[in-house]
Amino acid sequence: MHLHILGICGTFMGGIAAIARAAGHTVTGCDANVYPPMSDQLRVLGIELTEGWDASQIDLDPDVFVVGNVVTRGNPLMEAILERGLPYTSGPQWLADNVLRDKWVLAVAGTHGKTTTSAMLAWILEDAKLQPGFLIGGIPQNFGISARLTDSPFFVIEADEYDTAFFDKRSKFVHYRPRSLILNNLEYDHADIFPDLAAIETQFHHLVRTVPGNGLIVANGREENLDRVFERGLWTPVERFGSARGWTAGEPDANGSFDVFFDDTPQGRVNWDVIGEHNRMNALAAIAAARHAGVPAAAAIDALSRFENVKRRMEVRGAVHGITVYDDFAHHPTAITTTIEGLRAKVGPARILAVLEPRSNTMKLGIMKAQLPDSLADADQVYCHGANLGWDAAEALAPLGGKARVFDDIDRLVSQLVADARPGDHVLMMSNGGFGGIHAKLLDALHHHYHEDIVLMPMHR
Repeated sequence: MHLHILGICGTFMGGIAAIARAAGHTVTGCDANVYPPMSDQLRVLGIELTEGWDASQIDLDPDVFVVGNVVTRGNPLMEAILERGLPYTSGPQWLADNVLRDKWVLAVAGTHGKTTTSAMLAWILEDAKLQPGFLIGGIPQNFGISARLTDSPFFVIEADEYDTAFFDKRSKFVHYRPRSLILNNLEYDHADIFPDLAAIETQFHHLVRTVPGNGLIVANGREENLDRVFERGLWTPVERFGSARGWTAGEPDANGSFDVFFDDTPQGRVNWDVIGEHNRMNALAAIAAARHAGVPAAAAIDALSRFENVKRRMEVRGAVHGITVYDDFAHHPTAITTTIEGLRAKVGPARILAVLEPRSNTMKLGIMKAQLPDSLADADQVYCHGANLGWDAAEALAPLGGKARVFDDIDRLVSQLVADARPGDHVLMMSNGGFGGIHAKLLDALHHHYHEDIVLMPMHR
């Protein structure tokens, strides 16, 4: 089969491409911007890429066009496909029909923590010699790739609530039919497609409806929003984590290691240096879901001692003159709060310089702007890239007083960081995009300022 994938350079659609190629299909694709690293990864797989949406691509004559949710009506190629009545489907639907149908699907859903928890779960299964396939919205450092297809009956998938395609406004995850389902949390997000929290709860209810009675739902026991979802109908056993009954974590030591309990019975100790309560919760969920797939809790706990996290999750990019620069994906006020809390627990009284790019569709709309000051309150200094927003970032961050500054130009922001940072500081970059290459720019500027070599960190934290 020949697939031509529209929007192929996104993490999810790029993963679909890799999986389809591994299954023996011919794969081509296009996107508005074809650039590294995804373009390099795809070309290594022998996938021909076209930049742009020119309608002439229909001459490739694929068996099916696989359409990503970046594509809208008015797209020249999509209009040509529709006018000629050519076959098309969405990425989630193609995956469901051609890969997931015969698999034990372990899906990880929730507003926060999907990528990290999916990576933990895939690694636990891998360490148990179960060789799972997976499609994850980031790059787990234990694997070095975001997607793979194997002969294993198990497949781990990051289950996104974002809509499927312009012609299918259901959440992606309703296509996956999981047997094991993790529900990490549930908050309002994706303001560009969901009018309110109730609309998202409806989609989560649709997901819950697809889990069989002999499956398992692993749910955050602290989330009232998930309780409301379950009140609308529940047909599957539920194990809770983070609450008194179910899976709980003991207090962490200085390195982040902690004991695991199930119904107050000790299960073992996770020995790692991954910081933050949110990651302890992620670990509990992964341990529970892996147990449902046949991995004893003790084995899952042991596997997590060798978990190397996901790129762009508190990833140390380098250090110069005692100034450490981190990269993190946080782009929602709750994620920003937990990220800063985790770093604070690690560095104690040392200064944290938080640098934020409000880049997600929800953040650009300003829906969450009132929550930003509280989410950034534990940082010592706050720097915000305020360009291309539909709201005034300086006004929104005014409650932080003089410790918050807003810049429309990244180079000026970098210059200010170089002037302000001092040995022992921790500079935390937060964005769900490339942030204009600010990490490398800052490390390079610090190198020239202090005439010291950049110390690049190993690929784990």
